[in-house]
Amino acid sequence: MRLSQSFSKTVKSVSEELESANARLLTQGGYIHQEIAGVYSYLPLGLRVLNKIEAIVRSEMDKIGSEVLLSSLAPKANWETTGRLESVDVLFKASGGNQLSQEKNSTEYVLNSTHEEIITPLVQSFVQSYKDLPVAAYQIQTKFRNEARAKSGLMRGREFRMKDLYSFHVSEADLNAFYEKAKESYQAIFAALGLGADTFITYASGGDFTTAYSHEFQTLLANGEDTIYLDRATGVAYNKEVVTDEDAKKLGVDFSKMEIIRASEVGNIFPLGLKFSKAFDFSYLDENGAKQPVYMGCYGIGTSRLMGVIAEKFADEKGLVWPEPIAPFAYHLITLHGEGTEAESAKIYDTLGADNVLWDDRKDKGAGEMFGDADLLGIPVQLIVSPRNLAKNAVEVKSRGGKFESFMVPLEEVSGLAEKIVKAS
Repeated sequence: MRLSQSFSKTVKSVSEELESANARLLTQGGYIHQEIAGVYSYLPLGLRVLNKIEAIVRSEMDKIGSEVLLSSLAPKANWETTGRLESVDVLFKASGGNQLSQEKNSTEYVLNSTHEEIITPLVQSFVQSYKDLPVAAYQIQTKFRNEARAKSGLMRGREFRMKDLYSFHVSEADLNAFYEKAKESYQAIFAALGLGADTFITYASGGDFTTAYSHEFQTLLANGEDTIYLDRATGVAYNKEVVTDEDAKKLGVDFSKMEIIRASEVGNIFPLGLKFSKAFDFSYLDENGAKQPVYMGCYGIGTSRLMGVIAEKFADEKGLVWPEPIAPFAYHLITLHGEGTEAESAKIYDTLGADNVLWDDRKDKGAGEMFGDADLLGIPVQLIVSPRNLAKNAVEVKSRGGKFESFMVPLEEVSGLAEKIVKAS
């Protein structure tokens, strides 16, 4: 990607409506564009980050489930079957207000905020006996929730991307075993995203899904939306909502000895038990031909929310600082124009590969603005081609996040740049 050919631009100031740091920084950097409150379009750089986050999530989910893509629209009857048509107050109605949208045939639909009402009868249609279980299926899809006040940028929107996995089991014991496996998969995902050291399994309310505890994955964040009580010795945390005397006795913990700290939720898992299988009369025949209920669990990760959390967590006073695995590009090539700089930059661009390099080849920008944009965009490694550096037959290599001291690389050794950066780090 060459910045001279990119239609999206960096901007110096953004609307005061963008209250959160992630919304401001991502908008300034030309990663996203707000359409209406809580609804964002992803521009080329933003889509590359989102795709990389989802690729990491997908690589772990493929180990424990099969990918599907479920319908966004659900029959109203499905939500009536589960009794959630009126109880879930964030259902998004395409016609606005609280009225269900109606087509010319008067059929009523729900725009899914979650997919239990679709996946449960879908899997039910393929399961007859114990031999057909367990089943685990996931999707990565755009979801819709009619938030009363969308805020916090990508961290709480009305339209957002989510990975949701659903599992179906012959027994509670089998569900619990898979539940623990899902926890391990989530920890692997957050470690790969660079959040592992600051992300903790957190006891939380089961909400609309279960009377048991659910488990959130909370990442420490100075401006986080949640307050958690953290036991660093065990690495286990508790959402403020379950910090009561009753919960202390039930869990066998002493909240007074824990660290109280701000965090943001990046994932959650729920043991659904029989809630939805009973609603749809979903059962199977066991080894003796007897009818048995199906146990369920659900497991969510907001992939666009993750993008917002990561943007805020690693940003500094200059702008964004992306972890290497999800940065839109590995290198930000900056060409300070002078004799021979464009030709040498083109060689570097070709050597490192267009998919790895964002090339600032703009001729109408000064060095100060180009360096400022590079810091704002937050790509891990900056490569500076200037007349002064060419006089030394070299390119300057700088770390955006401070992982290594800047150094010079001879032009003929650019092909081995990755190895040199590893050594410098």
